[in-house]
Amino acid sequence: MGYDTMFEARDKDRRMIDRLKEFHEREPSNAKVMDDLLSLCYHIKDQQLELARKTVNYIKNRSAYLSNKYSSVDYYTLYKKSLLFEAPYNFDSYMLYLEFDREPNRRYYLPRRKQLKVIADDIQDIADDRLDLLTISTPPGVGKSTMGIMALTWFMGRDPDKYNLASGHSSPLTESFYEGVMSILTDPEYLYYDIFPLNRLVDYSARNQTIDINRRKRFKTLTCRSIRGTLTGATRCNNILYVDDMVEGIEEATSIQRMDKLWQLYTDNLKSRKMDGCKEIHIATRWSVHDPIGRLKQQYGSSDRARFRAIPALNENNESNFEFNYNVGYSTKYYMDMKDTLDDVSWLALYQNQPIEREGLVFPSDELNRYYDLPTTEPDAIIAVADTAEGGGDSVSLPIAYMYDDRLYIEDVVFSNALPEITEPLCVKALIKHGVEQARFESNNAGGRYADSIQSKLEKYGSLTHITKRFTSRNKFTKIIMASEVIKKHFYFKDKSRYKSSSMYGKFMSELTSFTQTGNNAHDDAPDSLAQMVDFIEDLNVGKVKIMKRPF
Repeated sequence: MGYDTMFEARDKDRRMIDRLKEFHEREPSNAKVMDDLLSLCYHIKDQQLELARKTVNYIKNRSAYLSNKYSSVDYYTLYKKSLLFEAPYNFDSYMLYLEFDREPNRRYYLPRRKQLKVIADDIQDIADDRLDLLTISTPPGVGKSTMGIMALTWFMGRDPDKYNLASGHSSPLTESFYEGVMSILTDPEYLYYDIFPLNRLVDYSARNQTIDINRRKRFKTLTCRSIRGTLTGATRCNNILYVDDMVEGIEEATSIQRMDKLWQLYTDNLKSRKMDGCKEIHIATRWSVHDPIGRLKQQYGSSDRARFRAIPALNENNESNFEFNYNVGYSTKYYMDMKDTLDDVSWLALYQNQPIEREGLVFPSDELNRYYDLPTTEPDAIIAVADTAEGGGDSVSLPIAYMYDDRLYIEDVVFSNALPEITEPLCVKALIKHGVEQARFESNNAGGRYADSIQSKLEKYGSLTHITKRFTSRNKFTKIIMASEVIKKHFYFKDKSRYKSSSMYGKFMSELTSFTQTGNNAHDDAPDSLAQMVDFIEDLNVGKVKIMKRPF
């Protein structure tokens, strides 16, 4: 076929597609028109795959809508057929079609699709060569590994002659990868061979955890092997290097030496197996800033060929990101209970994807003084300090302390990154409620105006609270470190049973106990306000015992 003839044929196909669409817009109840359009797409896909895929996507979306609108079996069937067309090319459609004949409550993907499609789209970008590296971090149990196994079967079906390697922290784990893939390849409940009708399972070994499709090969279509297993000479990898949970648990994660060794195992045993063009997918629950995903992020974080997907358990409104249909997910109540149960560092790492180096914590939760109730005697003074927000997600942090000799009980806090029209009334209310006598506000940037506004509001209410302003020029990090021992020795914080983790007090404590001396802190308003309180006490020299001597 000459070029002119070929272009004429393609133009003719486009005109035919447009005419069928226009006809169907006029007669939306006529499913036969959409079926004819799908047949045309099959006819042209070898020459015009992009046009065919774009058209089938239109058919799929319209069929789904009209199937519900007309309760139409014809459109439901057409929707299924359009998914089948897309499945070899589109990972989202692959998972939907693969499980199409399963009972809805037994499907993996459909009940979770709303929340997990963003990950499916990430994997699609790996397949479409938009990415070379993808890491996926979510809380435990939300289904990331099952999606990883489905992704392996999809890549194997698309390119059965290529070699894939799947690895994890132990042989029992990689055995579960092997069994998961084999289940999809052998259980007729999955429609795998509808999607890849030319593929055949020709060789497999549970002992070696290997699978070959279409022909036996020295390097298998899939090899599953633990990171500490024997890989030399066993396989190469020119398609997908899939790594799921290299870190076995918290004991390993809290040892930098063991993290160093694990990274060496990854580079020696896994990365060295890669051939040119091989892509990497890492799936993990985060444990430490030194875990493999953390180190990959340090190395490739600025690359537009790498993506680091992290979905926390709770969103910014403290609502669950994983409430799935059919009650297979996790409610907000479940996660809030888990947050109240775990220490802050474990919660942030395992459930919020914010790993923190435990060895570098300045205010570990178990090293802080706690109390249930204030002493029954009158306090020597009630004071407050405010670290005002400076933008960039900073919070106003106003701890209120009841002083008894050389002990300071942090009875209340205002801690919020909301706008001043929200935080100012909160500060005024707290200062009046506790009868604060003296308060100091940081006057850097807009802090002075913030203090003046609050003082004016207090006077209108007849409050006797006196606010002073202090410009701070000392390095914030240094100031916190120098005050840390005083805070841990003389400051007392409410017992965990006395506040909710979602409260301002709870958020204040979470930021305090996750502050690390490595300097990799997103925010430091909570510890900074306490460090300012140490300075304030020295300037006031209140109480019967002086807390500390100035180091200068």
